[in-house]
Amino acid sequence: MWRAAIGASLLVLACFGVLAGEPAQIGKPIPEWTLDHWMNSKPLKLSELRGKVLLLRWWMAPGCRYCVNTAPALNEFHREYAKRGLQVIGIYHHKSNDPVDPKEVDRAAKKFEFKFPVAIDPEWRTINGWWLDHHDAPFTSMSFLVDRKGTLRYIHHGGEYVKGDSDYAQIKEQIERLLDEPQR
Repeated sequence: MWRAAIGASLLVLACFGVLAGEPAQIGKPIPEWTLDHWMNSKPLKLSELRGKVLLLRWWMAPGCRYCVNTAPALNEFHREYAKRGLQVIGIYHHKSNDPVDPKEVDRAAKKFEFKFPVAIDPEWRTINGWWLDHHDAPFTSMSFLVDRKGTLRYIHHGGEYVKGDSDYAQIKEQIERLLDEPQR
C-alpha cells in the first residue's frame, strides 16, 4: 500500500514538473536541485528557501572571465538585498577533466569574497537537468531568478553582468521587482 502511495505522489510531482531532471521553465516551479559540498552554509533544499527570492549563479573558478567579472555584482546583490529577502547561491560546475576538489572550490569562493552559500553541482546534474539537456546554450555560467513561491521568473543565459552594463541593470531590476512583490 505504501508503494502505491509513493508511486502516486511521484506521478503527481512529475505532472507538475517538479522532479529533478525536469527542465526549468519560466513561470513554472523550479525542480529540486542535486548539489553537494556546501560552503558558507549548511546543505540547503529549495523547499527550505520558500519565502525568499533566489539568485542562482552557476560559475567555475577562477579561469572563467565571466565568473571573475560577475563576482562583484553577486557580492553587491547579496550585501544590498539579503535583508530584504534575496538569497544568492553560487553553484560551482567543474570544467576540468581532473576530479573536482571541494577545497579548491572553497579557495576560489574565498578569493571572490563570497559570503553567501556556495555548492558544487556534481557532474553538472542540476544545470544539465534544468537547462543544458533541453536548450542550446552558448554559456554555462548562467543565472536563474526564482520568486518567493519557488517559481522561475528570469534567466540570464550566461556570460557576465557587470555594474554599468545592460545585463546588470536587467538583473537588478528583476531582483527589485521580485522583492517588491507582495508575499502571499
